[in-house]
Amino acid sequence: MKTPLNKITLNLAGDTEVSVNGFIAPIEYTQYNFHVEWDELANFRVAEPEKQYPTSAFQAFLPSAPVGVGECWEIQEAGALTLLKQLLPNPRLQLTIDSGDSYGLWACLRAYNDGVAEIVFRIHAEFIMKRGKFTPSQFAGHLFIDRCREQVVSFKMSVPPTTINFDAGWTRDAGTAAEIGFCPKMELATGTPPHDAESEALSFKFTASITQEAAERALSSRFYKFQKINWVSLEEALELAPAEQKPIHVISVDGPLFDEAC
Repeated sequence: MKTPLNKITLNLAGDTEVSVNGFIAPIEYTQYNFHVEWDELANFRVAEPEKQYPTSAFQAFLPSAPVGVGECWEIQEAGALTLLKQLLPNPRLQLTIDSGDSYGLWACLRAYNDGVAEIVFRIHAEFIMKRGKFTPSQFAGHLFIDRCREQVVSFKMSVPPTTINFDAGWTRDAGTAAEIGFCPKMELATGTPPHDAESEALSFKFTASITQEAAERALSSRFYKFQKINWVSLEEALELAPAEQKPIHVISVDGPLFDEAC
C-alpha cells in the first residue's frame, strides 16, 4: 500500500536491547509534611535503577498507520505499563479521581527527515502504594527513532519539575488524606549516549517539523478541551469585548488546569 503524501510509516525491528535508567529523587516538599511522616514517601525510591528492554517494548509508542507531522495517536497501554513498573511496581492508568480529562496516553510526530523521526508523548498514570496512592502531574517525553535501522536512538519519560508536580493520598484509620508536593526528578531514560543520528537530526534540517510547544499543545488538547480555545491576553480581551459585543468571564484558580498536580 502506498503511503499518503506527507505521511511516514514508523517501525522498529530486530532484537537489539535498549538499556533504560530509572531515577527518583527524594521528595523535597509536601504541603502537610507527608514526605516526612509517611514512610512510603520518606523512602521514595525507584524500583529498578537499570533495566534492559527489547526494542519491541517501544513499539507501543508508534502509530499503527502512516502519520504526518502534528498528528496524534494513542499509545498502547500494556507497553506503557511495562516501562512504568521500572519506576514503581503498581502503576495504574485509570486514575482514582477521574474527571474524564485525566485519562489517556497520547503521542505526536514532532519532526522527521530521511534518517530519524522524533515522537513526543504524554501519559497520565498513578501508582498504588501500600497505604495510598501517588499521582504525578503527567509523564512527558520523547522517542527518537533511527528510520534506516529501525532502532531506538534515545528515549526519555519524566515528570516535569514544575513547582508542584504530584498529589498523593495517604490512607489511615481516619480515612484518606490528600497531599500535594514537589519531586525534583522522576524519570526513565536511555542509559547510553545519544546515537550520532540524533545529533545529526538536531542540527540538520528536518523534512517536516513543528515546534516542541506546538506538539505539547496538540497533546494537551487531547486531555483538556479548554486547550482548544483561542486564548488571548487580558489586554486583548478588553479591546475585543466591546468591538465584538461579548462579555468577559474571569476565573480565579489556585492550581494548574492542564495537569494532574492537584
